[in-house]
Amino acid sequence: MKSESTSPPSWGHAALRAAVDAAGVALWSWNIDSNNLAMDPHGYVLWDVPLGQKLTFERLSEKIHPADRDRVREAFSATKAVEGSYEIDFRTVVGDEVRWISARGHGGETGIVRRTMTGIFIDISGRKHAEEGNELLAGEMSHRVKNLLAIAAALTKITSRSSSSTEDMSKQLMHRLTALGRAHDLVRPLPGNQGKAALLGDLCAVLLSPYDEDGAFAGRIRVAVPRMGIGEVAASGLALVVHELATNSLKYGALSADTGTLDISGSREGDGVCIVWKEHGGPTVSAPPEGDGYGSKLIRQTMEAQLGGSISYDWLADGLIVSLSVCNEQLSA
Repeated sequence: MKSESTSPPSWGHAALRAAVDAAGVALWSWNIDSNNLAMDPHGYVLWDVPLGQKLTFERLSEKIHPADRDRVREAFSATKAVEGSYEIDFRTVVGDEVRWISARGHGGETGIVRRTMTGIFIDISGRKHAEEGNELLAGEMSHRVKNLLAIAAALTKITSRSSSSTEDMSKQLMHRLTALGRAHDLVRPLPGNQGKAALLGDLCAVLLSPYDEDGAFAGRIRVAVPRMGIGEVAASGLALVVHELATNSLKYGALSADTGTLDISGSREGDGVCIVWKEHGGPTVSAPPEGDGYGSKLIRQTMEAQLGGSISYDWLADGLIVSLSVCNEQLSA
């Protein structure tokens, strides 16, 4: 029985060319005396230069991003004397597009044959852009975590002042942190430049959905606000405000009654938006005789200091009306 050959294939020029093309690799050679540089056809495409144009290292380096140009020139000059393999990653500018290229080869006596160095260029734009995206994501996550820790610390401080016991403090704090958690579940980039975090209507609907289930009928909470994106800071601030208003309504207002209803509407006004919180069908309400409690102070502080907006209350017998005004610039933050 004839055994199957396991010897490696014979690599002719055509096979090597096919392998190089499949890998997206461009071949180059550089005469270190004349400074002339030659590339295969793929190299001309990669660098966006006319095919067959006579090139020098200096002329080709004009395509390198200005921030990387001196570094690359120094690195290539150093390869003449340094033994061993090298790899240099740098950016090129092709029109409005920035590409990442990696130049690889051997330097010193190993890589210089008849005063000529050879090596490859390979487009690594995909990998570099992915790395940049990961770095951006890591920075964004770090920023968000720091913001959440700062908010949690402030909430802990203000909740401790308004609590009658450890159990009461734990319950209040958990509810407030849960509201923040729901808000941050929505935090993500939006299409069409609508905002960096969430849609205003989605934020209100998600935060209030637990209260809608407590009544005698579904749909007693209605949200009708402009379709607009809001930023991370605004999402956190509005989450606290909506949570505190809902908590007060559940204790004293329309949400404390099975048949009570809540309407949240919004309209664009000038360079901002006005959000109206309107309760119906609950017990008769009146303004607190002692002024703002800690929850109300948290709402006012959040609206004015964090969101740069304003809040006003209208204590009608039929139900509380709260008007919130925020400018577009603060909403997008």
